[in-house]
Amino acid sequence: MTTMRAWQVTRLGEPREALAAVDIEVPEPGPGSLLVRVLGAAANFPDVLMCRGEYQVKPPLPFTPGVELCGEVVATGEGVTSFAVGDRVLGGARLPHGGFAELAVMDEATTFPAPAGLDDAEAASLFIGYQTGWFGLHRRAAIKAGETLLVHAAAGGVGSAAIQLGKAAGARVIGVAGGPRKAAYARELGADVVVDRHEQDFVEVVKAETGGRGADVIYDPVGGQTYQRSTKCVAFEGRIVVVGFAGGEIQSAALNHALVKNYSILGLHWGLYSQRDPASVAACHRELTRLVEDGLIRPFVSERLPLDELPDGLQRLGDGDTVGRLVVVP
Repeated sequence: MTTMRAWQVTRLGEPREALAAVDIEVPEPGPGSLLVRVLGAAANFPDVLMCRGEYQVKPPLPFTPGVELCGEVVATGEGVTSFAVGDRVLGGARLPHGGFAELAVMDEATTFPAPAGLDDAEAASLFIGYQTGWFGLHRRAAIKAGETLLVHAAAGGVGSAAIQLGKAAGARVIGVAGGPRKAAYARELGADVVVDRHEQDFVEVVKAETGGRGADVIYDPVGGQTYQRSTKCVAFEGRIVVVGFAGGEIQSAALNHALVKNYSILGLHWGLYSQRDPASVAACHRELTRLVEDGLIRPFVSERLPLDELPDGLQRLGDGDTVGRLVVVP
């Protein structure tokens, strides 16, 4: 196989306009990297932002997005010792050769064995959302059993992982989602209380559910007004984990309010751990694998799409019209 099918971002814009189907040469794995046959590539919000040119990582055009995948190793670059041809692996892609193609390139440092208990699409979804959730809840917020966890965008990829991880940690989980379909899905994932933000005010629900105390940990991938409202229902010594700004508005924090109410605002840029503390990412993967084996977490894949349906699927993700994980299965 000298050429392969791939989707490339050829100009910046919404996924439907930005992506073009191309036949390109199969890339060579460089030092420290692996060439894999893509078994499943999970769609993530950063893929949408990269199409728009709005992500912190801006690969030069043209590039193939798809930052998270499960694949079978077909070739290894110089110096790779952890994996061999035929291994089923999951992890991050090395752009510009992302997962939305027949073959992709992965970094050995961010590649891990795929748990046997997950199928290809589920394994493709175990990396970014669950690692982010684990580092946010455990490393940053030090969540404890019996605490109340409030999860925003609870039906999305990042939020759904946080619900499962919160339950696995022994927390009582309140999930916030928009609309009855997403609310039903958050309930299915195991949230103890679900708030449909179109129908109810999450601040009032949290206060009612906690006897006025508030949520101990708030997991916020939305930002903007969602963050501002969260400060009204955070508990004494509570922690707000700032995960991202899917709502499009980057809020400013009123530090006098944090002081008066005695809560913490914690930033989480999970990608930094790969650079600064790679051993912690590997340890987290081992812990996630254990949680999978114990039946405590399992990625919920709502859609498995053929490669040719990627632009439509990614567009719907960007428009907020999906629940759970959407995975391209070439």
